[in-house]
Amino acid sequence: MSLNTRLTSLSHGGGCGCKIAPGVLSEILKSSPVRTLPPALLAGLENNEDAAVYQINDSQAIVATTDFFMPIVDDPFEFGRIAATNAISDIYAMGAQPLFALAILGMPINVLPLEVIQKITQGGESVCASANIPIAGGHSIDTVEPIYGLVVIGIVDPKKLKRNNSAKAGDSIILGKPLGVGILSAALKKEIISAEAYKKMIAYTTQLNKPGIELSTLLGVNAMTDVTGFGLAGHLLELSRGANLRASVNMQNVPVIPEAVQLVQKNIFTGASTRNWAGYGEEISLGSKIQEWQKNLLTDPQTSGGLLVSCDSSVEAEVLSVFKNGGFEDAQKIGVFEMGSGLSVY
Repeated sequence: MSLNTRLTSLSHGGGCGCKIAPGVLSEILKSSPVRTLPPALLAGLENNEDAAVYQINDSQAIVATTDFFMPIVDDPFEFGRIAATNAISDIYAMGAQPLFALAILGMPINVLPLEVIQKITQGGESVCASANIPIAGGHSIDTVEPIYGLVVIGIVDPKKLKRNNSAKAGDSIILGKPLGVGILSAALKKEIISAEAYKKMIAYTTQLNKPGIELSTLLGVNAMTDVTGFGLAGHLLELSRGANLRASVNMQNVPVIPEAVQLVQKNIFTGASTRNWAGYGEEISLGSKIQEWQKNLLTDPQTSGGLLVSCDSSVEAEVLSVFKNGGFEDAQKIGVFEMGSGLSVY
């Protein structure tokens, strides 16, 4: 196959849209045996945390995560960059500093030229260099569909660890990146994406969520996660369930990519968006003025999406300042946590 082969044509889904639907995943995990976990394991399977955290002494805990998926774009170098950025994001979402990575590579060796595969790994290496971490090894297999990602190991002071179950009533909810990446990826696959929209898609999906490290030092930041395959609504629900609170969101304040809005209003969106709603829609209350296209934005799977921060209102301005100083100009307060359960959008 030639160097011009469209990577997205080789996979049935791309980016975090490949994730197993939340309802199906819950059923799968129900069969897992319940075991007594060691006290040193500060974060694990509970509440779909972004990474596992294991305390090794009073001031240090190891943070470990893995993330991989099939191509979301056709450019192999950019695919590698996006996959690596997305994997490292889970470390930042816990407020941790990444240390090193291991590569996960599955490629149809008899289909893709070696030059293409090399560009994928080079893209991943370039992002790891930006995060100041090495790729220290990995594992590769011959697969039917192309797969790339990373295992990432980080470190954090347990006192600064940020989890997704510790939001407090009255907290402000802040989102670091705009929504719409999944919609843009759907348009790319249909070959109807504009050059400007594609440029924005690459920019957002390769922007490292480094502000997570500084945010972990702010006492008023109570909970944090990143928005990925389950969409903004799905990851807000994880925060809500973990804290036994209701997230209340003003749709007008949610940052969105303008080109994605234009596309979704023309009924362009991913199948993962529909699966997401089927998995958790019953927990969401939509205001009477919320339209179908807005619902599809809320459930749009984000690849390397923004950090989702729950913070005391007293540090809201400081949190936004950290984002802005880090190059996240679209960061916005989108709502608050209240007594109750689920998610309400008005």
